[in-house]
Amino acid sequence: MRIVFEDEPLDLEQPIWRYFKTERFLDFVKTGHIYFAAARQFQDPFEGAVAVMPPGFPVDPRYAELEHGDRAFEELRRLTKINCWHRAQYESDAMWQLYAGAWKGVAILSTPSRIAAAAEPFRLQPEYGHEDLWAGNVRYVDLLKERLRVNMLHRFWYKHAAFSWEREFRLAISLRMAEEFGVAVPAEGIKVQFEVRQLVHRIFIGPSLPPSDEQAVREAAEAIGLGKCIRTSSMLGTPRYT
Repeated sequence: MRIVFEDEPLDLEQPIWRYFKTERFLDFVKTGHIYFAAARQFQDPFEGAVAVMPPGFPVDPRYAELEHGDRAFEELRRLTKINCWHRAQYESDAMWQLYAGAWKGVAILSTPSRIAAAAEPFRLQPEYGHEDLWAGNVRYVDLLKERLRVNMLHRFWYKHAAFSWEREFRLAISLRMAEEFGVAVPAEGIKVQFEVRQLVHRIFIGPSLPPSDEQAVREAAEAIGLGKCIRTSSMLGTPRYT
């Protein structure tokens, strides 16, 4: 695993979280696959942007057509595959709601060091060399006030300040060189293999996970020796008022 920002020491033991819907968690436990989406698949319209024009700013007709640099970067958005984690000391109600089926999913707790140890070399084709896995904390910038001047890869670790609540730790694989060597690159995402027991430190049961799903999660975890890693969300605690 390669670190994106050489000027920023990365805490390899910082706690990072990934929230799953139940069926995706079960697939992960069974296969070890984690999905890396193409950068252009995200809802964030500013993904990879170097600046943001103010709302209502008039469109300059001279920039109505995509220029070569714009087209090239759009292709880079297709060729860069990304996986997102949440940096936090504690579970997040917002993340449960957004990414785990409105509290009905599962969360795993890990660290960057575990990811580095668990990641299997990724190859688009068996005969082709493995691709670098890049990692780093996302930096949040007010793109209304600043214009980024960073290299093409680093762009994917900068986001508009409006998204700072995400506290994102990001993994990415660039397939630009693979395509230049004639290897067919999927238009959307890829599945990257991880050693599940090495990756997972804790498994958290969602606050509203149905009993049948909870049983399936527990059985899947126990089948690979992770039964002792299961915890229940603190959101299921009993409130006291006196």
